[in-house]
Amino acid sequence: MAFDYFLYKGVKFSPGSYSEELLNSVENEFQVLDDDVYIVTYPKSGTNWLIEILSLIKKDADPNWVNSVVIWLRSPWIETKEGQQQIKDVSRPRVLTSHLPFHIFPKSFFTSKAKIIYVMRNPKDIFVSLFFFAKIICHYKDPESFEQYLEDFLQGNILYNSWFDHVKGWMQMKDNSNFFIVTYEELHQDLRGCITRICKFIGKELDDAKIDLIAKHSSFEVMKENKMSNYSLGTKEFIDHTKGSFMRKGMAGDWKNHFTVAQSEHFDRVYQEKMKDLNVKFFWEGK
Repeated sequence: MAFDYFLYKGVKFSPGSYSEELLNSVENEFQVLDDDVYIVTYPKSGTNWLIEILSLIKKDADPNWVNSVVIWLRSPWIETKEGQQQIKDVSRPRVLTSHLPFHIFPKSFFTSKAKIIYVMRNPKDIFVSLFFFAKIICHYKDPESFEQYLEDFLQGNILYNSWFDHVKGWMQMKDNSNFFIVTYEELHQDLRGCITRICKFIGKELDDAKIDLIAKHSSFEVMKENKMSNYSLGTKEFIDHTKGSFMRKGMAGDWKNHFTVAQSEHFDRVYQEKMKDLNVKFFWEGK
């Protein structure tokens, strides 16, 4: 897309769904409710997977809601113009979604009892997913090339800026009781176990049969076929369906099919440098 990103407190946003006035309002005036649950992610970390899971948990494993209401209305984005219009129709307890970095998240959250589920993913996989995603989504500038986009990603020269800064910002919350971390890789390895842990975190008791149903209906295969969840109903102002599908592969480790050895080693060097002061061991490290 041909446009310039604008900056809000040092973070890049695209015109259209975002504005400086709106972001200021979300940061300083948005009212977080004590029973809210926020899905917070860097883009392409598994956001919609979590929306599906939490939608099913909210409805006690009944799939009718996820099969009849589009995913962005079930859990609107708090920082977009569209999301702010949609939030008023969300029933409590609200499940809301955001890609906002820690330093511009709504201030009212930090004095509330609301909860955050922070979803993380191997940044190499995030990059590959973003490379294809940016070609079809109007908020992103079209990548010039894989090589150039890799540099843009590593330097944080893209929408929502640096993955490294996003993670380091939110890791300040890691020991808080209202902050829960789950990774895309864990969801792949043990979806049912992750659902059980999420239920415990948000205080929802469901029996084994309902947990099984949630795991079944939130699988990639089922979501990819569900037009309410696969973004096939997204308008042409938001997504160009001719250039690819929103739900592409849904796998962990796809970066190995795209990176050269040199690119992988370069990425690893930048990763080590930028994350060296963060005393956290991530699920994908060493894999």
